[in-house]
Amino acid sequence: MSAPVIPATWARLQGFTDARIALGRAGHSQPTAAHLAFQLAHAQARDAVHLAFDPSDLAGALQALGLTSLHLHSAAPDRAAYLQRPDLGRRLDAASRERLQGGGAAPERPDLAFVIADGLSALAVMRHAAPLMAALLPRLRANPAPRWTVAPVALVEQGRVAIGDEIGEALGARTVVVLIGERPGLSSPDSLGIYFTWAPRPGRRDAERNCISNVRDAGLPPARAAAKLHALLTQARERRLTGIGLKDETDDDTAALPSG
Repeated sequence: MSAPVIPATWARLQGFTDARIALGRAGHSQPTAAHLAFQLAHAQARDAVHLAFDPSDLAGALQALGLTSLHLHSAAPDRAAYLQRPDLGRRLDAASRERLQGGGAAPERPDLAFVIADGLSALAVMRHAAPLMAALLPRLRANPAPRWTVAPVALVEQGRVAIGDEIGEALGARTVVVLIGERPGLSSPDSLGIYFTWAPRPGRRDAERNCISNVRDAGLPPARAAAKLHALLTQARERRLTGIGLKDETDDDTAALPSG
């Protein structure tokens, strides 16, 4: 009698990827274990999309790092509107605009404005935004002159990448850095994306910003992502640009803090 599950001959390659490869077969179908694993991953991805973003814990973690924060909201009133109307997630609601104009702005023009938005995975933001900032800030503070100045961090509910352009302009920042939950995959419900734009203002195109994606422990760990981000932000400040003209020339050796 043959075995109920026939393994794939190349199953050893599973150790090199999270992709669903070499699952084997049971008759003409997937093995039950593989089918159930797919259903679990799909449920985790759906949960990540609909998980509510609670910025209070994140605000506390940022305060422990010496950063103040602002709680803002996009023009999407709820999750259903956010998913159905992407345009609403790209701009602030009226109350948030008034909050920025009424004292949220930095006292002087900052080099950096950080925006942390739930995006399509609040899980990613809650897991990885604070560790990323904890790894990045020592690099910024260790920088020789000119020193980096940082605006209050904007914590945005129902936000998309482009909302950073409006916030960055309102804060008078030279560069805006958006940390946002990426669209969940079937092996990565908690992937964080980083988007940064020189001279932010509404109407900026995707070609005018840079992206570091798949920030998570099983992808690009926060410490390595912070090293890449610091190197690219330094280049952006020197060259006064981001986007297709700014290339990532970092390597794994940048993960260590510079000495001195």
